[in-house]
Amino acid sequence: MDSRLIEFVRALRAAGVRVSLAESQDAGEALAAVGVAQRERFQAALRGTLVKEARDQAIFDYFFPLFFGSGQPPMSDIPADMTEEQRDALRDALMSLAGDVAALNDLLRQLLEGQQFSESQLQQLGEQSGLADGESLTQRRWYERRMRRAAGLTELDQLVQELLQSLEALGMARETREQLREMLQQNATALSEQLSQHVGSNLAQQMAARGPERPGDLQDVPFNRLRHGEVEALREELQRLAARLRTRAALRQQQARDGKLDPRRTLRASLRYGGLPLEIRHRARRRKPVLVLLCDLSTSMRHCAAFLLMLVYQLQDQVARTSSFVFIDDLVDISDHFAGHQPREALLRVMRENPPGHYNTDLGRSLATLCERHGDCVDPRTTLIILGDGRNNYNDPRLDLAQQLQRRSHRLFWFNPEPGDNWGSGDGDMPQYARHADGVYSVRTLRELAGAVDEILAAR
Repeated sequence: MDSRLIEFVRALRAAGVRVSLAESQDAGEALAAVGVAQRERFQAALRGTLVKEARDQAIFDYFFPLFFGSGQPPMSDIPADMTEEQRDALRDALMSLAGDVAALNDLLRQLLEGQQFSESQLQQLGEQSGLADGESLTQRRWYERRMRRAAGLTELDQLVQELLQSLEALGMARETREQLREMLQQNATALSEQLSQHVGSNLAQQMAARGPERPGDLQDVPFNRLRHGEVEALREELQRLAARLRTRAALRQQQARDGKLDPRRTLRASLRYGGLPLEIRHRARRRKPVLVLLCDLSTSMRHCAAFLLMLVYQLQDQVARTSSFVFIDDLVDISDHFAGHQPREALLRVMRENPPGHYNTDLGRSLATLCERHGDCVDPRTTLIILGDGRNNYNDPRLDLAQQLQRRSHRLFWFNPEPGDNWGSGDGDMPQYARHADGVYSVRTLRELAGAVDEILAAR
């Protein structure tokens, strides 16, 4: 228990909760006094010794079940409650499914018998899902989906349906089949919660092992490692950063207005005067870009998307026009939200109307919606910026549309906050998308994001 408590305190510190050495010792003494038999007293003792500020309460409540269990519902041994005749029918129905994938049949039997995943099964599923590479609890849902898919839980519904159909053919009563369906669903929920607990616990332990170290400058902190309270501080950094970028962009525009002398055009224009006087001609001026933004607003991408939108709309005087869209499972036009409103106010409304949820990211579908409903936004003058990690949850990535958009636009750029080593792993389609882009920028931090935006604005 002492080692578990130490890991718990480290995780709280890594999440931004201030816990002193003396308070850690107080927590250990409190646990020795109240014991571990009563969960509520155990939790109250830790909360009373480790949490000092109201804002840290939610962080404590989130981490506590990851280190000390979540009390997930028990699983039922379904055949044990059946009659001999019903067990025989169930056995015959299972044999009729022998043509299905063996691993799924094994999972179905595990579900029927109410057996939780063993520690070795969880470790194997974690390895298949790349859980050891997790960097932040914001990736928890993503890793949960990968582990459910690796375990076969996403394909289990169809197999259960086939089992129930077989039992119906064997004459099992409808009421019994419905009870069986409910018990299977309860067991499946318990297995999903076990996977969720495993993912959250591992990510929290990895977070605790890294510790609370931070770079000297908040602009160099990766978006997925921002702590509670640092997001607001980084917004203030963004205001100052946007002012510097605006000054730099305005200087470039001024230099473009002054222009560089074009000797060839100057001589040609002066021929009608016999060369005197000279009629000065300059090279073409720099034109402000027309931007179209497509921002992934799923859980792991929200901070990065928010800062990109804030930054671009802080620089609107250096942009001819901006059309903005966000997507998770499909595309949503948010351009009107920023028309006549302050960027921060508009962004709060966008986040409120597009909350994270159970739906899966589908960029392919979003590209199709862009081409079908908003195709006139993209033309030869448009600079198209797609912010995303290139993960489609095994949906069709619609690379044909990505290629089409690149051809129709002036330039197409990708902004990706995920480490480059992960781009082709699992359901990642980033290597394929990169082939249909004029450039790919790694934007893990605000400094990298601002640098990418400034480089695009600087290009002629």
